Amino acid sequence: MTSLDLPVVRDTATPRVDALSVDDATTYAAWFSCLAEPTRVRLLHLVATRSGGITVGELAESLGIGQPTVSHHVRKLADVGFVHADKNGTSTVVTVNPACCTGLPHAADAVMGVLTPRPCCPTDLPADVTVRALTDTDWDAVRRIYGEGIATRDATFATEVPTRRELDDTWLRDHRWVAEIAGEVVGWAALTPASGRKCYAGVAENSVYVAATARGRGVGKSLLHRQVIAADADGLWMLQTSIFPENRASIALHHSAGFRTVGVRERIAELDGVWRDTVLLERRAAADAVGSCDPGACR
Repeated sequence: MTSLDLPVVRDTATPRVDALSVDDATTYAAWFSCLAEPTRVRLLHLVATRSGGITVGELAESLGIGQPTVSHHVRKLADVGFVHADKNGTSTVVTVNPACCTGLPHAADAVMGVLTPRPCCPTDLPADVTVRALTDTDWDAVRRIYGEGIATRDATFATEVPTRRELDDTWLRDHRWVAEIAGEVVGWAALTPASGRKCYAGVAENSVYVAATARGRGVGKSLLHRQVIAADADGLWMLQTSIFPENRASIALHHSAGFRTVGVRERIAELDGVWRDTVLLERRAAADAVGSCDPGACR
């Protein structure tokens, strides 16, 4: 028997929420039922760790079971939307549905009532990365790194780098950061107001971009750590962000900083003529960091 760590749950002083809808409960039950078979869980794990997909034959070899059995389990996983199975010549290539990577954890959170605030942040920050406030001399590097993110087509719906003036007019003045390694700017982070309405003054959307040459070195972790700490100190009560499901590294980074997955917004906008989904994440500040607002301002 496997034990489970107890989740962080809503305390008794927090207002109760409505029960799960019948539709959501039915969907989640189908997902959990599909995974109530150990071989299927192992199979899904293998598929999820192969970004380029894996054939049924390779799955059978890795798991040590026959191809007909693998095909049966693949069909079950495809029926609930966990994987895609596509013919490539005489082979069937199985790929994970990116929305599954966030939708499944979200389902577990929804059922268990897991809520933020969650602690920030990892303490194992790289010693060679320095985070400081953005200055006027940093704009060229910031825009260059922004362009590298745009080129991946998995960072933003933007297709052109905004001008300096556009960014300067959009970003919150006291929440612009750059990261340096050996004196070179290798990443930036900024907050943008989520709305112009007064009641949402404490809600901001975050952006974190890392230079292509510096990815995997903890630059994003260092930037997000500074960003979240500064936002809490300034009385911002919620940070939110939208991330493509394919950008699993960014989703994991935000989870490590106390963000939770709210849900997947399907076909929310087009990029290069293709409809794309996004994952909505949010992080709420601790109660003692929340500022005051006029409750009538949003009426």
